[in-house]
Amino acid sequence: MTTTELIKTETATDMAKPAISLSESEESKDCKSCENCHQALNGPFCANCGQSTDSTLKYFWVVIMHLLDDIFSFDSRASRTLWPLIARPAFLTNEYFAGRRVHYVPPLRLYLFISIVFFITLKFFVTADDGSAININNKEEVTTQVKTHIKQLETERNSLKNSTLESPDELAEITRLDEDVAKFNNYLADLNREYTSGQNKQLIKIARELVELEFDKAEDVLSSKEQERFEILVDKRIKVLNGDLISEELTIGNNEDGSLSFDFLSEEKNKKLNEFSKELTEKAEKAFNSDTGPLIDQVIGKLPQLMFILLPLFAVLLKVMFIFSKRLYMEHLTVALHSHSFIFITVLLSEVIELSGGSIVATHPALANFAGQVAGVLYLWIPIYLFIMQKRVYKQGYFFTLVKFGIIGTIYSMMIAVTGVVAVVWGIMGT
Repeated sequence: MTTTELIKTETATDMAKPAISLSESEESKDCKSCENCHQALNGPFCANCGQSTDSTLKYFWVVIMHLLDDIFSFDSRASRTLWPLIARPAFLTNEYFAGRRVHYVPPLRLYLFISIVFFITLKFFVTADDGSAININNKEEVTTQVKTHIKQLETERNSLKNSTLESPDELAEITRLDEDVAKFNNYLADLNREYTSGQNKQLIKIARELVELEFDKAEDVLSSKEQERFEILVDKRIKVLNGDLISEELTIGNNEDGSLSFDFLSEEKNKKLNEFSKELTEKAEKAFNSDTGPLIDQVIGKLPQLMFILLPLFAVLLKVMFIFSKRLYMEHLTVALHSHSFIFITVLLSEVIELSGGSIVATHPALANFAGQVAGVLYLWIPIYLFIMQKRVYKQGYFFTLVKFGIIGTIYSMMIAVTGVVAVVWGIMGT
């Protein structure tokens, strides 16, 4: 290289230096640092401590929208998840175990969404399935029914009295209506009694049952058993009014005096247990013999929390029963989540179909009958699905799968029964 070429090269290098320094200066101004460790950032997460660059200090509505999106954002994965959940036993579970997860709703999110919808609609379905039983246990509801019926009887009686003709049949009908008005006024007086003494509790209970039978008798002839029950209640009411009958009260105790105690507990703990049992008894009597609506709301409101506790216990049961399957606890928990999601959505669908059939039974009886059969098939599909799921997940023979399925079903039924009792007790104490 000649001297002239060397001078030109050095000159060009010197002229380029300010441009490079200016570019680096601009980059350093745009470069962010981690708020936690103050290291330079090159992406959405810090390479040194792992903290996200996204700030948690946002508008409240933005946080709520993100939370709802995390829970309910099913997007296109919903269509790929719900059908296999209902119709293909163990498919979702095995896909999750195999690592093919991106196309489906995660098990926990799936369970949360389905269980929320299920328990929100549960009270509606309970009321729709057995509305008469709930209404007759509701003091306000049955009182309103009696008042309406009395007005109807009085209107009919007055119209007959105002008529010009007074045939023997009309006079007999007026006498019958007078007796019915007096009878239902007595029922109304019993229902309006203050729920305090044992006598009033018993009279309210008898009046509710008598009113139910009276309404059944108005619609159709009572059966021999119902007529016998009606006569027993009439005699019982007279005895209670005369003070000859001791009211039947609910007791929770294992001693002759009605108290509750256990030998393995200290005297102080037995005292507290007995006080709790008395309080529970009083609230249970009031809940079951007056308005059951608040109790139903309380019980249904406790079930989601109790079921969320029951899920990991069910996973423990699976872990014990399939201890040699070499499955991790989280895998058993995934089976539990998918199983319960399937049960909830199947029951929900069957209830919707059955309710739809009930609404069209008068106009389309054949279609309503078909809807009832479909609902029945869905209920029958639940144990079959769970058996196939257990067989495909744990890959054991039909005999051992059937034996373990029976044992798991028996134990879990007992766990469900205990959960139901806890929900009722919790609900009673909350009313």
